[in-house]
Parts: sequence; C-alpha cells; structure tokens
Amino acid sequence: MSEQVPEVTLLQSALRGVACRCPRCGEGKLYAGFLTLRPRCEVCDLDYAFIDVGDGAAVFMILIGGAIVVGCALVVEVKYQPPFWLHAALWGPLVLATTLLPLRSMKALLIALQFHHKAQEGRLEGPEPK
Repeated sequence: MSEQVPEVTLLQSALRGVACRCPRCGEGKLYAGFLTLRPRCEVCDLDYAFIDVGDGAAVFMILIGGAIVVGCALVVEVKYQPPFWLHAALWGPLVLATTLLPLRSMKALLIALQFHHKAQEGRLEGPEPK
C-alpha cells in the first residue's frame, strides 16, 4: 500500500527550496556539493533526474546582483567621486557576494517550484502526423 503524501502549499515548496531541501519531503539534502545535485533524496528516495533548471538561477542572480552593484556604484560615484581603484576594490567583492552567495538557494527554489508545479518538457497533443 502506498503512502498518501499530504498536499504541499506553494509557500512550503518555496521554503523547502530556499532551505536547499528535497522538494517532496523537505527533509533530505538537495546538494552533494556547492551546486552539485545528489542523485536522489536520502530520506524519501525521490529521483532528482527530473530536475532541469538550466541557467535560470544564474541569470536571475546576475541581473539582480548587477542592478544592485550598478546602483550602488552610481550613487557612490555621484556623491563621493572616488578614484577608479577604489571602485574596483569596492564593487568586485560585492559582485561576488550578490551573485554567488544566493545562487545555491535560488537554484534550489527553482527546483522546488518546478516540482511543485509538475513542470516538464512540452509535448504536442493532437493527432499523429501522417
């Protein structure tokens, strides 16, 4: 007899994603390394082969981090007009902090949302071509 899995809300799925946990049970770890996915959940045995977020998380983090850094750099330039070496010293680390630190959670969030909405490759329905 198979266990009945309780319905998971969108908020619960999102929180599981941000916590980098299994999208089905919320207990197992999603990653084996920094961005390397485990083959399956060690708690509920969910096969992670369905996961295909591509570069979506990286694109989101680059756009969001870029907007933050450019906005900050413009404010500092207009207000203080520091030398260029100081810009490099300030914004290089901020770029890394705003893109790499949240990348893991953003990727896990996209995975959890993909699982929640049962997203998969598109398939054409209709009569078979002759």
